[in-house]
Amino acid sequence: MTDLGVRDLSAIVKAYDIRGVVGEQLDVEVARRLGAGFARLVGGDPNASAVAVGRDMRDSSPELAAAFAEGVTGQGLDVVDIGLASTDLLYFAAGRLQLPGVMLTASHNPARYNGLKMCRAGAVPIAEDTGLREIKADAERGVPVDPSVAKGSVTERYLLPDYADYLRKLVDLSNIRPLKVVVDAGNGMAGYTVPEVFDGLPLDLVPLYFELDGTFPNHEANPLDPKNLVDLCAKVVEEGADLGLAFDGDADRCFVVDERGDPVSPSAITALVAVRELAREPGSAVIHNLITSRAVPEIITEHGGRPVRTRVGHSFIKQTMAQTGAIFGGEHSAHYYFRDFWRADSGMLAALHVLAALGEREQPLSELMADYARYAASGEINSTVSDPAARLAVVKRHYGDNDGVQVDELDGLTVAFPDGSWFNLRPSNTEPLLRLNVEAADAGAVAALRDEVLALARD
Repeated sequence: MTDLGVRDLSAIVKAYDIRGVVGEQLDVEVARRLGAGFARLVGGDPNASAVAVGRDMRDSSPELAAAFAEGVTGQGLDVVDIGLASTDLLYFAAGRLQLPGVMLTASHNPARYNGLKMCRAGAVPIAEDTGLREIKADAERGVPVDPSVAKGSVTERYLLPDYADYLRKLVDLSNIRPLKVVVDAGNGMAGYTVPEVFDGLPLDLVPLYFELDGTFPNHEANPLDPKNLVDLCAKVVEEGADLGLAFDGDADRCFVVDERGDPVSPSAITALVAVRELAREPGSAVIHNLITSRAVPEIITEHGGRPVRTRVGHSFIKQTMAQTGAIFGGEHSAHYYFRDFWRADSGMLAALHVLAALGEREQPLSELMADYARYAASGEINSTVSDPAARLAVVKRHYGDNDGVQVDELDGLTVAFPDGSWFNLRPSNTEPLLRLNVEAADAGAVAALRDEVLALARD
């Protein structure tokens, strides 16, 4: 193996995954070294005779996936190549086959990026403090190939029908009323998985941008940005559809639009799915991160569940789910986690829950979701600052001494006021940014609190 020289992998190894610009930060040699490092990490696991590898539709994904597989097989482990996949299809492979797995994807990032999401057997996440740091170190110095160790083999496995069958058994849609649904795949992997999952269900599917195209010719596959929902919202109204669904590039997140073309808050979807899961197993714990609406723990409690608050991020959610036995977990970013899906996140499974809830009733989605959306919210507002820690300290000093104000630092700074309004201000893991989320009784109160906090938080 050649020496990486001045290449600095700290630029691409993030807190939860690996992402970088193809050709500049991430190339076949880096992918091969990462494969060797991954094999070294999981090689001691009892279920690690092979590694499942999937990839998205980006132009660079086949070459990078092949190089990663070379790194794995060079260390004596076999590779099960599942080919094109959504990230939750890769998690399905890791759970069903009980193998560690790697997904080649940059999720919602622009076309010039690619990356890797990694897990152990059973879809147990690998993050910075649970293996990524070791993989990075091995990839930087290079893991030698032992000539006495037989090279592993690569076999192909087509799992899409099994994945679809498994999801349809978890959420039965066979007896719902017919629904017309517009799906915007954003030229991402939902264009591959949705037709298989929806096949045979009482759904009139109107596809938008289902052609797999890693150049994203229509819009970025990032539904968290409202501009990328414009086409879906318009199409739902034009078609007179019952709802719209938008998936990100690797289809592990799903965003929902009601029949009026209005986006539905992921917090409201979290509450809806929580109620459905609690009806199945009363008294269960349900995870929510600290950015979700306070309506979420309220509704969980009202339906006999145990709300458990956690930090933002899939590794924290999954760890807490394992510790509490939680049946479900949701985040403000439209990541939804299911105990019966190996505690992994699946945008498709969340979508099926929404379709089932709507199809079991005659009311439109806007009326159904009104029960779950109780407060106004700002959405996430990013501010570039020179010293995030210093600005956080300024904000904390300003609010910390006020009577009745509650301050906690579970993840950044959360400040809650006696009238029920609150905000969270937290630093980015990778950039000099502060991320602000505000919730209050109405839009006017949100705007006032937002402006007050931003005036303190920005340089």
